[in-house]
Amino acid sequence: MALTKEFRETVYDRAQRDSKFRKALLTEAVNAYLNGDEGTGKAVLRDVINATIGFEKLAADLKKPSKSLHRMLGPSGNPNTANFFAILQVLQKRVGVRLTVKAA
Repeated sequence: MALTKEFRETVYDRAQRDSKFRKALLTEAVNAYLNGDEGTGKAVLRDVINATIGFEKLAADLKKPSKSLHRMLGPSGNPNTANFFAILQVLQKRVGVRLTVKAA
């Protein structure tokens, strides 16, 4: 089911004003990846980027074209490990969180 423009705007507005929500979004994106749900992980990661730093600023920070970032995080995209973790590093700084992995 596709998300409506109104829903996305609600998510972005809340992320702008609520630091806990921004952290939860980024955590959810990473958890989706770790649980093998790459599609959801990429979708939520795109939402985090759009709601916080934006693709243009992320591209400047990573010294990569924004079009490449859009492509690698698109539905059929496949970011390599170096790009994925570089994106996470920038987002962690922007969101103000340090993600760690713990064995359960």
